[in-house]
Amino acid sequence: MAPYQYIERPTPFSTKGGQTLPVFAVTPAHIETGTIDPIALDWAGKAGFKAEAGSVLLIPTGDGHLGGALFGLGSNPSENPFLTGKLARTLPAGEWHIETAPLTANRLLLGYGLGAYRFGRYRSEKPIEPTLMIPQDADAADIKRQLAGVYLARDLINTPTNDMGPADLEKAFRALAEHYKAEVSVVVGDGLIERNFPLVHTVGRASAQAPRLLEMRWGKKGHPKVTLVGKGVCFDTGGLDIKGSAGMLLMKKDMGGAANVMGLALMIMDAKLKIDLRVIVPAVENSIAGNAFRPGDIYRSRKGLTVQIDNTDAEGRLILADALAYADEDKPDLLIDMATLTGAARVALGPDLPPFFTDDDDLAEHLVDASLETDDPLWRMPLYKGYEKNIRAQIADLTNAPAGGMAGSITAALFLKRFVDRSTKWVHFDIFGWAPTERPHSPIGGEAQGIRALYRFLRTGLR
Repeated sequence: MAPYQYIERPTPFSTKGGQTLPVFAVTPAHIETGTIDPIALDWAGKAGFKAEAGSVLLIPTGDGHLGGALFGLGSNPSENPFLTGKLARTLPAGEWHIETAPLTANRLLLGYGLGAYRFGRYRSEKPIEPTLMIPQDADAADIKRQLAGVYLARDLINTPTNDMGPADLEKAFRALAEHYKAEVSVVVGDGLIERNFPLVHTVGRASAQAPRLLEMRWGKKGHPKVTLVGKGVCFDTGGLDIKGSAGMLLMKKDMGGAANVMGLALMIMDAKLKIDLRVIVPAVENSIAGNAFRPGDIYRSRKGLTVQIDNTDAEGRLILADALAYADEDKPDLLIDMATLTGAARVALGPDLPPFFTDDDDLAEHLVDASLETDDPLWRMPLYKGYEKNIRAQIADLTNAPAGGMAGSITAALFLKRFVDRSTKWVHFDIFGWAPTERPHSPIGGEAQGIRALYRFLRTGLR
């Protein structure tokens, strides 16, 4: 069974043999020592090709046809492990294979596949893209699985809110579950009040599309219980504390946490990992209407803690609070939440390096190891208890927006931590979910962050 696709697209790979054009992936040392194909070497010399990182030189045949390509890896290929993604955007259409390269087949192909991603749903023209042959020593199934998870996260984030509101996210959630024969349950609208998800209802009640809580279950009882929770704010106006137009421009990506946990769930289910999996997504739109929640309001959460609303633009932690409390009631062995939660995390670490928070040093160590092994960057941040005083409110148990603006990603994590006390292990990821600049392995747009590292960690078994 092929991995699930939200948007059907042709594969960037070819598995058939026959006439494929060669790509000579080389370093400057290969050029200097002449350890490549003589015809390619001669053409490189005539063209002044220096094998700089990401450079491409097409090679003609003697009769003037396209004969192959030289691809520069730079002097230290390990610094750019997914540089081959650039090939997917620079090679002419046709079928290609890597002839020589000082990198593993898996890394070369994963980089190519990541760079081959296109979001063409709203474009009339569908260009013909090059394909790369998968060599026999590559783990084709796992490469395609990881790419499917990344593509799903990117597709969901890139889709504008007019096609990705709470109801649309539910439809995608159900389609993913159906593909892997997982069970789904959904609580919608006023049912959230009846089922004790008051904060999810509060944040989403002003939208034209009703708020909802999505839940998926897959796997066998008795296996380690892993629960994924993703923030699903399909659009964030900021509520009555409305954002400016510039701040609102990318808010279709505020469901990036939901998109990422769905991408991770795809990898887990497709690999048939021995995990009792549960996925929970509170899906809302933070809109403005007469029934929108207000600054100064106080609401009781599922856990019973009361929350004072000091800023309606700090809505993500509210819906996560109910979802985490619900997840925690099942006492999972590992509880993971992912959310596009704070601008403070971007100020601290930028858009490409998501922070994570956990009290479990052993878990943190293994996550860092998995991050390094997969080149999926993560950075541990502290749950500094000295800042817990900042999340206390004057007339409620907690505030959703501490005054002062300092340590914002830490105080947000400390807020979420108040809703988790039964899970064996808990980790919170404050992701950006967006690539603001083009890189070899990703275009500008929605991005998967941390899920390849988490997949690697989960494949090795919970410790």
